[in-house]
Amino acid sequence: MVAATLPPNSLWQAQMSDLHSDTVIALPSAGSSVLACGAWLKNTVCVTRGNEAHVSQLIGDLGSAEARQMLDASVARLCEKLDVQPEIVAHDLHPDFYSTQFAQNYAAQRGLPVIAVQHHHAHIAALCAEYHVTEPVLGLALDGVGLGTDNTPWGGELLCVEGAGFERLGHLAPLHLPGGDRAAREPWRIAAAVLFQLGRGAEIAQRFPNQPGAQTIAAMLQRNLNCPATSSTGRLFDAAAGLLGVNEIQSFEAQAAIQLQELAQRHGQVAPLEEGWRIDEKGVLDFSPLLAVLADCHDKERGAALFHATLAAGLAELTVRAASQNGIVDVALGGGCFFNDILLNDLSGRLAAQGLRVLTARRMSPGDTAISLGQAWVALQSLHKGN
Repeated sequence: MVAATLPPNSLWQAQMSDLHSDTVIALPSAGSSVLACGAWLKNTVCVTRGNEAHVSQLIGDLGSAEARQMLDASVARLCEKLDVQPEIVAHDLHPDFYSTQFAQNYAAQRGLPVIAVQHHHAHIAALCAEYHVTEPVLGLALDGVGLGTDNTPWGGELLCVEGAGFERLGHLAPLHLPGGDRAAREPWRIAAAVLFQLGRGAEIAQRFPNQPGAQTIAAMLQRNLNCPATSSTGRLFDAAAGLLGVNEIQSFEAQAAIQLQELAQRHGQVAPLEEGWRIDEKGVLDFSPLLAVLADCHDKERGAALFHATLAAGLAELTVRAASQNGIVDVALGGGCFFNDILLNDLSGRLAAQGLRVLTARRMSPGDTAISLGQAWVALQSLHKGN
């Protein structure tokens, strides 16, 4: 897990500054009281009462004992403040999260039903809660990582969400992570994996002379040893940053992505790379052609701008195609990658131009602080379905 240290960046600070108090979200109808225990990073908890969802202040990364104690206290405080006893408890799909274990223990002690909600489903469900959408909606959930229903790390997902259920319609082509979680902190490793995938593995050691492990990583890729794959959009940003020489090792979460965004803003708008992506019949969106161009790009600012423009164009094509095939006009954009204004605005504009209604975060953040709200919404929909 990458530590949830906030970067010294005004964009992020402004977006996180309103998370020091509880947030109340109006729901379309009254329902049973739900306790939702949130994500691992940027954790919040949510308790519903009647037609309101009360989302706690930011608790933070559950890797610390202080944050775990704050989660416990926040649940007790919200339940006492609202004078409710939860009737169902929701948690993330990942069994090792403290929030999952807390939820299961809390429910077991009280004889309550529990529901596990997939991370990206929760991202989109949070937007459904904000907009009171109960009809089918397409959701683009773009972030760093969340455990998928196939037990692999997801993070670049196109979902069809309806009520308490969802279907995975498409996703980003998997990238390999040499060394597992460590690759999320060291973008050069993901860039090395891309070079290997492009048939340019022999370049890895010379491309990263400051990394003493480069030769070892090349050998790991050759043997496919400890190189798990992920569909994460965050790791795609890392790959681009590593290939462009923007960032080889991150000192805080999302540093590489933030640096790419700043470089792209400095350069200004560019046209997407023609044939910069491929979409197969299973809805797998592959940006290998774009990454191959970035590997040989010596202008970091132009490369960053080209990455953003092509990413937005490829995602738009994938989404518009699915909207047409499924007869859906609502598209929800959730996940931490939508802190990126360039991606958010470009993609939103492309989707709106095709007649789609774009739902973006308003009261809540697009990131993991909204996960508890999404979990609560799914739990409420599951109860409604059962009635």
